[in-house]
Amino acid sequence: MIDKILLEKLKSNFSEAYWFIKTNKVRTFLTALGIIFGVASVITMLAIGNGAEKEILAQLELVGVNNIVVTPILDEENEDAEQSDEDDGKTESKRFSKGLDILDALSAQKNIPSIKLVSPEIILNTYVINNGRQNSVKLVGISPAFFETSNINLENGKTFSDYQIKNALPVCIIGKKVEKKLFTGKSALGMQIKVKDVWLQVIGVIEEKMISDKSQENLGIRDLNKDIYIPLNTFLVRYKDRKIISDKIGTRNRNQNGPKKRIPRGNYHQIDKLTLQVSNSKELKATAEVLSKMLKRRHNDVLDFEITIPIQLLKQQQKTKQIFNIVLIIIAGISLLIGGIGIMNIMLASVLERTKEIGIIRAIGATEEDVILQFLSESVLISVGGGIIGIVLGVIGAYVIEIVSGIETVLTLNSIMLSFFIAVIVGLVFGIFPAKAAAKKKPIEALRSE
Repeated sequence: MIDKILLEKLKSNFSEAYWFIKTNKVRTFLTALGIIFGVASVITMLAIGNGAEKEILAQLELVGVNNIVVTPILDEENEDAEQSDEDDGKTESKRFSKGLDILDALSAQKNIPSIKLVSPEIILNTYVINNGRQNSVKLVGISPAFFETSNINLENGKTFSDYQIKNALPVCIIGKKVEKKLFTGKSALGMQIKVKDVWLQVIGVIEEKMISDKSQENLGIRDLNKDIYIPLNTFLVRYKDRKIISDKIGTRNRNQNGPKKRIPRGNYHQIDKLTLQVSNSKELKATAEVLSKMLKRRHNDVLDFEITIPIQLLKQQQKTKQIFNIVLIIIAGISLLIGGIGIMNIMLASVLERTKEIGIIRAIGATEEDVILQFLSESVLISVGGGIIGIVLGVIGAYVIEIVSGIETVLTLNSIMLSFFIAVIVGLVFGIFPAKAAAKKKPIEALRSE
């Protein structure tokens, strides 16, 4: 019975609040603007934050959680520094380095206990011919560990067998985009493709991975879906091994009528990328330091390689984005606070305007609780209405930002419900003071006021 009476009171109060809001549309809309923009801002900022988090997780999946990446520094990058020495009349010869090679990978795996997997890669920009069509492609020589360190799964087929690896057989695994381009509408398994001058049999197709242009730029990774993969031994035997090319590269000669000139060695590194997976993420930094010292010693103290830890770069990027998102959410929260203050000011003004009305309803038997409920109903209704409009604007805003700027946004039901809940709370909190102020007015004083 009591619940029924309370429900009737609430229904009556909300009906009265709706009537008052309807008769003061402009003032109500202006009052709700703070709530509208506050809710829209919170939803949009949370969508941007969720999109950034999703992007970070996707990038982590691409680079591997516990990976260390070693890339060679090409000889040409050191030409300017040496040229300046020659211009000054100096003839100091540069130390000789054998370059980054497979022996470095084997040495790291053997001598550094924290390293779990080692995956060297050799990359060749070349072309593939199929059915008389020629297409540009990257041919990548890999070890069996490549698929695990790169988080790649096969969609069809199988990986290289020990026999195929040992005997350098002409087999390959292709990216999904390569299959779609060369074998439209049919499976590539068992088919033959000609890569440069060698016929390769397709034994597998990798699962397509979504790699954005931004991820490729930030992390220095390739679109793995566009590559053709062959065993490392197959690459060295059937294509190219920089280790055994021209002994003349890197030597110096002297012209009879001029100073000594250095013959550029070009790319003297046997491998183009070395990925090492560490067993424990806590050992990443220490392992990278040991690896750097080992490689420098093996390269005759020549720093012709670069070591990066992708997860640390991503964590720093994630931290920066989190700070940025927190600042934006705080700004959105300030909008909600201002909206709440606006509701309180309007409700206080409404109390002064309706003093006689308050006196009449108190005189005919309304209690303080009834007056509080009436004014709280108005403030909550304004907040709820503003919250609903804000949700619509927030959702639209998130989609517009994604289309215009290319920033990925992720809308979730939790963020929408949270924003709406905050809007209702703001209406309740900032409506309490005006409601109590109205309830405390004595009936006789209220009726006498002008």
